[in-house]
Amino acid sequence: MDTRGELKEEIKKVKERFLKNTKDKTVQIISHFDTDGITSAAIIVQALKKLDKKFSLQIVKSLTSEFIQKLEKDSPVLFLDLASGSIESIKNSGIKEAYIIDHHELPLGEETRIPDNIEIINPQLHKKEKLSGSGLAYLFSKEIDERNKEDAKLGILGLIGDSMEKDMDKIANEILKDSEVQKKRGPLIYPSTRPLNRTLEYCSSFFIPGVTGDIKGVLEMLREIGLTPENGKYKSLIELKENEMQNLITSILLRNPGVKNEEIVGDIFLIKFFNKLEDARELSAKINACSRSGEPEVAVQLCLEVTSAKKRAEKIHAKYKQEIVSGLKQAQEQDKIQGKNYVIINAQEKIKDTMAGTIASILSNSKIYSQGTIIITMAHDTQDKTKTKISARNVKSFSNGPENKNLRETLGEVVENLKESEVGGHQHAAGAIIKREDEEKFINNIKEKLDIETVNVKRKVEIPPKEKQKTSE
Repeated sequence: MDTRGELKEEIKKVKERFLKNTKDKTVQIISHFDTDGITSAAIIVQALKKLDKKFSLQIVKSLTSEFIQKLEKDSPVLFLDLASGSIESIKNSGIKEAYIIDHHELPLGEETRIPDNIEIINPQLHKKEKLSGSGLAYLFSKEIDERNKEDAKLGILGLIGDSMEKDMDKIANEILKDSEVQKKRGPLIYPSTRPLNRTLEYCSSFFIPGVTGDIKGVLEMLREIGLTPENGKYKSLIELKENEMQNLITSILLRNPGVKNEEIVGDIFLIKFFNKLEDARELSAKINACSRSGEPEVAVQLCLEVTSAKKRAEKIHAKYKQEIVSGLKQAQEQDKIQGKNYVIINAQEKIKDTMAGTIASILSNSKIYSQGTIIITMAHDTQDKTKTKISARNVKSFSNGPENKNLRETLGEVVENLKESEVGGHQHAAGAIIKREDEEKFINNIKEKLDIETVNVKRKVEIPPKEKQKTSE
């Protein structure tokens, strides 16, 4: 069966019902606060503006039952890049019309019982097609009006924000073609459009010993590979010749022998923003910085290419990078709960809850922990003093082995019996919200689950074939 055709047909059907049922009504748009959610919101906002449709927009860092209950019941609600894990809450909220455009996993068995008041577009219902929320929002927008093809670049930007660019399927590549986004092969350090000395000094995508954060080490590396300033300025990464690029990659690998070539080399995506080519990963970092610093409206305006938002976003990003450095330092100094295949950092109020996911992601991309390790960060919610934010990440593995644990399922099982808990995310990046009073219970539950799984894996590995045969007999 062609699941691509099936997904696109569903998008077309939901689009037709959406346009018919929201006529002359104000649409409440609720979107997630990361890059994928922000770009999804920007795409839909552009589409609704062209239709001269009334709407309101709220950007949220999580979707709770309490929040859903407060939404206007008689106005249609459009959820973007979230809500797949909140089907029951929406069903029981009294909201008459709800539309979900999301790619996150649904609770087990949810696909068989979507309530009558909910229309949903989710690739998890179509043999788990690999698409970001922004990619789905773009396909929905393009179905509304072919002219919305101009927003394809936002669909790709959101996909990169969710780190899905390494495994793009046919539909994602179709969006890439629509977007006219340029690709270049090279080390995944950003921004690739800025002078290389500054890019290397502030590199946060991966750590380069003796270079990252050390301008002397940066200049030494550049001399080694034969690069000197031209008119007082170093070349940018995308300006390097093929031999210069290869020398740079070799130099990085020599300084970090534990890293493999495929871990640092990949596709650099260049997007035309404000009539200038920009590094997609840098744009994503700016969007995230705005949202996590409490200014999601600036992030949306940046995606809409509002000139005044550009300078504001740059200031926020500069400050945010300093906060990341501080958060990483705190995470390193923090007492940790460690097992064979997990590390739990309960930072409480020492790390901002909006930084918890970023810190977990950076640690998961480092070489500090072995592949297959689960990084879990915990931080007190700054808005709701009764809640704790949890972020979980898999330390990246380049195999498809059993160490690639489904974190969405794992967190779901662990918090299932905790009151007022919420779970969302993907296989390799998931999050949860629990009551602060349940922190110790959560830690004990996750430790017990992961420790038992480690023992079971060992047993499976250690039983010789003959003994297995005897046991089965």
